[in-house]
Amino acid sequence: MLFALGYLLVWFGFSLVATLMQWGLDEAGLLSQTMAFGNMMLAGTVLIAAGVYQWTPLKDTCLRHCRSPTDFLIRHWRDGPIGAVQTGVRHGLFCLGCCWMLMALSFVGGLMNLAWVGVIAVLVLLEKTMPWGDWMSRLTGVVFILWGASSLTRII
Repeated sequence: MLFALGYLLVWFGFSLVATLMQWGLDEAGLLSQTMAFGNMMLAGTVLIAAGVYQWTPLKDTCLRHCRSPTDFLIRHWRDGPIGAVQTGVRHGLFCLGCCWMLMALSFVGGLMNLAWVGVIAVLVLLEKTMPWGDWMSRLTGVVFILWGASSLTRII
């Protein structure tokens, strides 16, 4: 239970930051009615950033640790109540690290767009569970970069 508490603390913190970001972007008039970026330059930049992140060693490391919770626990478990919470926080950070930029894409397609949120959820699921998830990360990275670049060139 304490491990789960640590894990959930990470996701609660991320949810709080994402909510504050959404409020701030909305107050600044940068979001549409579907809670998507109303500014194509901002959307294109986030797409490119997400695409680049898909290729980083940090993404690879986080994905490797998040993919195998049992292996993670065997290698990184700490004894005692505080150790259990610390282990949960660490595992939560790795899982957050492998998909936070994909979740940021919610602002590109719209936070209220259930189909878009579903696509992102499927991408996260496939990356974490399929043996070819690494290659899919790379492929989606290229797609996001090209999509973002295309969005930015249409503005210019």
